Amino acid sequence: KRGSGKQPCRHKLAGLFCAQQVLVMFYVYILHSPSSDLYYIGYTDDVERRLSEHNDPEKQTTFTSKHQPWHLKAAFACSEERSEAMKAERFIKRQKSRSFIERLIDGESFEGPLAQLVRVPHVRD
Repeated sequence: KRGSGKQPCRHKLAGLFCAQQVLVMFYVYILHSPSSDLYYIGYTDDVERRLSEHNDPEKQTTFTSKHQPWHLKAAFACSEERSEAMKAERFIKRQKSRSFIERLIDGESFEGPLAQLVRVPHVRD
């Protein structure tokens, strides 16, 4: 199912694929560009891969390529459903508030649409 956090297991058992579903967690992440002093909000199922993609010197046509390097400031486990991560990302972006983003980075707890976010502690620099 597209948009779901469920993916088929890729482990081979005696030449057959498992019927088991592997759950994928989606994350909302916050990047900071020291060179431009900008924040970027995104969502993904693999935070380290996305950070690497944002800092890829080969990709020079994207918004983030113009403000490299990017540093991961925070990541939040959001949901096993992509749509929930997308909603949280849109909510944060719609605030259009640097202080709101910095309060998220500082670990302030929130009610409403962001209440379900769980900070991933090892990604903060």
